[in-house]
Amino acid sequence: MRAVIADMPKHWLAERKNSEAAQWDEVWEGVLHMPPMPNRIHQRFSRDLQAFLQTHWAAPLGAQVDQEVNLTTPEDEGHWTLNFRIPDLVLLPPDRFHIDKTEYMAGAPLVVVEVKSPRDETYEKFPFYAKLGVPEVWVFDRDTRAPELYALAAGPAYQAVAAGADGWAVSAATGVAFRHAGGAKVAARVGGGAAIELPAG
Repeated sequence: MRAVIADMPKHWLAERKNSEAAQWDEVWEGVLHMPPMPNRIHQRFSRDLQAFLQTHWAAPLGAQVDQEVNLTTPEDEGHWTLNFRIPDLVLLPPDRFHIDKTEYMAGAPLVVVEVKSPRDETYEKFPFYAKLGVPEVWVFDRDTRAPELYALAAGPAYQAVAAGADGWAVSAATGVAFRHAGGAKVAARVGGGAAIELPAG
């Protein structure tokens, strides 16, 4: 059930801030968005994907793969708590380390990753990521693991990256490729490396 409240009472905000669920709250141009806590399937897949990317993509490049980052614009850096999103993962090569302010990131990672759960706001975040200039957005269905890769195009807006005849969708920004392996399975590889099937959860 969705609800819209024009102004949250201060005691409600205080209760929410002190709750475990508040770590996933986002503020969109001053409006509080309170998604439900991701379930364990969501969290485990995000963890397993991060482990794969950290080992096979980030470590060889000296890059970072971070989970649940407060992501804001450089313009909002001084008051970032009024406008931020929390992607499931961000991929950050060394030439973008400067956006990492520890508590938040101000600027565009190379890739943001969203694990899509029912009735969430994954696609509604795309204009924010496009405004930041994030080159790619990867979306994975929580239940099927089906991958969707999007690349920033003119507009700016995101266009879907079509899978090849072999079923692999390749990220031009990273060289990482994904293929839905049926059921709740996804295979991943980096460059010409061997395909690895991520755990089904």
